[in-house]
Amino acid sequence: MGWFLVHFQRRPGRFGRVAAIVAVATLGAIPLAAPAQAQQGKVLRVALTTGIDHLNPFTASLAASTQVGRFIYEFLTIPSAETAQASPALAESWTPSADKLTWTYKIRSGAKWSDGQPVTAKDAAFTFNRMLTDENARTANGSYVTNFDTVTAPDDTTLVIKTKTVQSDMNLLDVPIVPEHIWAPIKDLNDPKTDDISVVGVSDGPYQLTEYKQNEYVKFKANKDYWRTAPKVDELQLLIFKDAEAAVNALRQGEVDVINRLTPTQFDSLNGQPNITTNAAPSRRYDEINLNFGVQNNQNQPIGNGNPVLKDIRLRKAIVQAIDKQTIVDRVAGGHAQLGTGIVPPIYQAYHWEPSGADKVGFDIAGANTALDQAGYVKGSDGVRAAPGGAKLELRLTGHANRPYDQRLAQYVSGWLKDIGITVKQELVSDDELNDRTTAGNYDLAISGYATNPDPDSALQLHTCAARPNAQGKGATTDTFFCDPEFDALRAKQLTETDDTQRAATVKQAQARLAGQAVNVVLDYQNALEAYRSDKFSGFAKQPQPEGAILEQSGYWGVYGATPAGTEASADSGDSGTVVWIVVGVIVVVIVAGGLVIISRRNKTSEDRE
Repeated sequence: MGWFLVHFQRRPGRFGRVAAIVAVATLGAIPLAAPAQAQQGKVLRVALTTGIDHLNPFTASLAASTQVGRFIYEFLTIPSAETAQASPALAESWTPSADKLTWTYKIRSGAKWSDGQPVTAKDAAFTFNRMLTDENARTANGSYVTNFDTVTAPDDTTLVIKTKTVQSDMNLLDVPIVPEHIWAPIKDLNDPKTDDISVVGVSDGPYQLTEYKQNEYVKFKANKDYWRTAPKVDELQLLIFKDAEAAVNALRQGEVDVINRLTPTQFDSLNGQPNITTNAAPSRRYDEINLNFGVQNNQNQPIGNGNPVLKDIRLRKAIVQAIDKQTIVDRVAGGHAQLGTGIVPPIYQAYHWEPSGADKVGFDIAGANTALDQAGYVKGSDGVRAAPGGAKLELRLTGHANRPYDQRLAQYVSGWLKDIGITVKQELVSDDELNDRTTAGNYDLAISGYATNPDPDSALQLHTCAARPNAQGKGATTDTFFCDPEFDALRAKQLTETDDTQRAATVKQAQARLAGQAVNVVLDYQNALEAYRSDKFSGFAKQPQPEGAILEQSGYWGVYGATPAGTEASADSGDSGTVVWIVVGVIVVVIVAGGLVIISRRNKTSEDRE
């Protein structure tokens, strides 16, 4: 085309001038194809206001840490985006035997680790066997394998798991599968190098971890070889903010693209703002206050420095009675929550427990005072009660320093407990410090909470004897340190139930037993309050659809399905670009043909011209 323009500049005949104009105009239209390239290099920046304890999937327990594992590793199955029910992932299918004691998983072929090695059933077998044989490997998700008998991989696409008794959650094992060739040489899973990129950077999920700076950021790149096809964004960044307000300001200024765990005030202030879309969705989390009832490790050895007065269940029940959950919903959660009851949130309605009759405990300051009077806790002239042994009721309340919810909750709880004669010392600390304190049992009252999965056992197992950590604080993840034979029996019973109705009834009985022991008080189920830059992203895959959450899913759909703004237009532009090039080609052919005719005519009179 360049030669043709030069040619007509030299011999600007009538046809040449017209052709040149057409050619220039046509070339001016060619950039219509450019937007297809302009969409390359898209980055999704997620604001985090919670900490990360480990990248190591065997030991990671904080919410943000487990999300990292979901982004980089594939699971046998994952809850679907649409319904949160089991859907294929690394396993294309799964089949139980007639007695439901043997499960066979068909592992998809063709999947690769990011270093090029094939993903096989042997990687899955290694992952589960490591958890069976290494106590530290059970820290994050150990409850899933305690009932396993054997795990084998007869070939590269077949995984066989045999259980000791029927296990109802075998279609939703929330365990990230790791590459055997990377993790087998690692003997100590508490070695800090297990958080290094050289280890966790080898993965098979939708994203590959590329960079990590503690307390600052985690960066990923899209896995171009991901079996579902690569994500629509090229890079994912988790940017850690110590202050929630700073994260919101970053969203307003376009420095981050999406944020969750907004306060009600922040959420309401972002509603209707230009280029920002908000999302309020039922949450899979519960908020709670744990009471240190004299906690023990898995060797039944007392640990921590909890106030011994809390061993008295009468005192614990009075504390539960003195906490006004409705006020917490209305004023702490700004109305964006539901009243807390059991540890299975109402988003999983079939297994959610609502107390009735004697199980129902309402807010009653007068009743709590009467109960403490009858238990022998005498109120002094200063309004503070003393235990029967003479020690004043002074309790520490610990929580997250960077979470406005904890800050407001601590104020209300301190006031209510003062009204029943208990002095509260607020100790709000960093996420890491809070995790260290609660794991070691160094608290009296602790603000906490957990995200649960669609299968109810994920919530129940956190309160079993087996979930308590060892003497080094490793080997399992507990919520309350609860160890109760009756609760454990109910938890085990529901796990073997194959009738959904019977299982749901047992799950609710277990929740009632836990609540009756007053080792924790479930305060609320906050909505997931989120916002994103709609000028940067046109949408995200929610779970469950259509009204679910974007982040902190029991899967990776939100970040995997993130759609950059203009992507659809880009695809259309790509088609338009193809059409333009076809038109250009036709015009060029016409012009060249016309030029040859002119040249042919001029050749007959060339001697005259020269």
